[in-house]
Amino acid sequence: MHQKKLALVNDVTGYGRCSIAVALPIVSALKVQGCILPTAILSVHTCFHDYYFDDYTDHMTPYIESWKKNGLTFDGISTGFLGSARQIDIVLDFLHDFKGPQTLAFIDPVMGDDGQLYPSYTQEMCDEMRRLLAYADVVTPNVTEACELLSLPYRSDRDLGEADLLAMAQALAEKGPQGVILTGIHDGPYIGNFIYDHGRTSWVKAKKVGSDRSGTGDVFAAIVSASVVRGESLEQAVQKASDFICRVMAYTETLDLPHNAGLAFEEYLTTLRRALIYTQIDKKGDRVS
Repeated sequence: MHQKKLALVNDVTGYGRCSIAVALPIVSALKVQGCILPTAILSVHTCFHDYYFDDYTDHMTPYIESWKKNGLTFDGISTGFLGSARQIDIVLDFLHDFKGPQTLAFIDPVMGDDGQLYPSYTQEMCDEMRRLLAYADVVTPNVTEACELLSLPYRSDRDLGEADLLAMAQALAEKGPQGVILTGIHDGPYIGNFIYDHGRTSWVKAKKVGSDRSGTGDVFAAIVSASVVRGESLEQAVQKASDFICRVMAYTETLDLPHNAGLAFEEYLTTLRRALIYTQIDKKGDRVS
């Protein structure tokens, strides 16, 4: 039996429930081995007023070389926030060297939101992020990021119809990824994810619970990538992620935690294990993990 391995390319943050600190326990709960490739080390994430930051860019290439010399391979590669054009270049080389025929690449282009790029994002970084799409099997942008990746003027997701979203997803797919999830689409009291999977489209919607919290996108990306690596469909994976986040968000609201404390997902990790959708069926029709 082969246990799936997922390379997690993101920062390591000591407090605040985001990035690899979120992804690693979640993919483990989904029975996938998480293998971390750190881009930076932070004491707390950048939504706190003071934080220690150690840029790991200079260490990434020798770190990757060690993986290469040890003959490591991965069933999936998942990228999160990348802090410079140089880091994106390093990840491009990493994908070139480690993405085999059976390796799935998940690109979360953490670039901005609400029509604005993050202050640290330069035009050079945007151009380099577009190059990553050629290696992606699945890309998970919000509308702001999708517009930037496609060099389109920003339009609020509230002003976009399904035909607009389809055109956007198809345009992204033409650049490489045949799985596109347009995230955070507002529909009255609901938040939706528009899914484009090899030409087929579907929606996963959930009633909005609470307010925005740091690390929510990292939780979503971790569940989707680990679930798809295990053989689940994109729609199944997004539904699982949406259900989990709604449940955890409601619980977190009862704890009266500040937004920068993220999602209190620990209470519900075991529900992910119970929610595993079994994809291997033996000849007798019994479901097996």
